[in-house]
Amino acid sequence: MTENEIDHLEQLIPTLALGAFRQAYFDSLSAGNSVLEVIEDVLYEVYADGSKKKIKDMPASIKVDMSKKVYL
Repeated sequence: MTENEIDHLEQLIPTLALGAFRQAYFDSLSAGNSVLEVIEDVLYEVYADGSKKKIKDMPASIKVDMSKKVYL
């Protein structure tokens, strides 16, 4: 495998991860389970019928410039 082929495959990782995340989300709901989801800085428990139960307010999101290193 060439370096260009490896680089190309590595660029696909975020897309593949997003697809896997969405699949797991819908699989969980389809199995009758609930999922936790943050919507506008609020944590909700989301049910298969689309209803939501507020769990708690979350701290404001931190905006991060992807080109910079952040140390916490």
